[in-house]
Amino acid sequence: MTVVVGVSIKKGSKVAYFDPDRLSLRTGDEVIVPTIKGVEYGVVTSPPREIPDSSMNWELKKVVRRATDRDRQQKERNEIRRDRAFRKCQELIVKHQLPMKLIDIDYVFDGSSITFFFTAEGRVDFRALVRDLASALKTRIELRQIGVRDEAKMIGGLGPCGRTLCCALFLDEFHPISIRMAKEQHLPLNPAKISGVCGRLMCCLRYEQDSYRRFMLWVPAVGERVVTERGEARVILHDVMGESVSLELESGEKFTLPASHFGPEPAEVEIDIEEAEDEIVEDSDIELGEELD
Repeated sequence: MTVVVGVSIKKGSKVAYFDPDRLSLRTGDEVIVPTIKGVEYGVVTSPPREIPDSSMNWELKKVVRRATDRDRQQKERNEIRRDRAFRKCQELIVKHQLPMKLIDIDYVFDGSSITFFFTAEGRVDFRALVRDLASALKTRIELRQIGVRDEAKMIGGLGPCGRTLCCALFLDEFHPISIRMAKEQHLPLNPAKISGVCGRLMCCLRYEQDSYRRFMLWVPAVGERVVTERGEARVILHDVMGESVSLELESGEKFTLPASHFGPEPAEVEIDIEEAEDEIVEDSDIELGEELD
């Protein structure tokens, strides 16, 4: 068994796992950890726990140390430098008349590099911008173009449900969402009702999709005629959450049967994202790596 601790580098970021190196850590503790970009300041989101060695398919790096007062001061200085870098980048974007919108900055804790995230309708030639940023900020510069879903994740906000955006709160990665999911869940195909603040189909359409798909394989489709103890009837309504089916006899009498009446519940169903009729609506980051030491 291997002991790991979960650490989030920044709010809303994917949780990374490290070897606690015999440190007694608790949720909320601030730590310094190694990353591919250099050492970073993170917060423990999952206390140390054991996992099977067989599930370890990556190189586990050790937590460098608990965050000290000096580290916290460095973090505060980085916030000030981050704000300056953000304003400088905006000034240079205007100067070079580039069709891009700056969204966020990732300022590495040790100051070895800065990543600027932006959105744009197409590809942008930002080589001159990178040169000017590197000259002004005296560090390695990287610009990365992101999609609208990542923009919503970084900025945050409230969804149509009134709660904090799922992507900003707990989603580690985006999954493909299709129009078929909305159809199978009998939702109105009105963009205003099934789209998130990013303008794409809401991520939550996927949360219950496996339940709807399993139910559709379990019971007759709406409109299908079936033979019951009361006679031949037509399926008029599905109640997925209640696991029941409403039927109507030729006489007009309506009644309800449990889904179990039609057989055992199907095994777990996988969502096939490559179905021909699906219109996949997703984003994938376009990394336009342009670095300058």
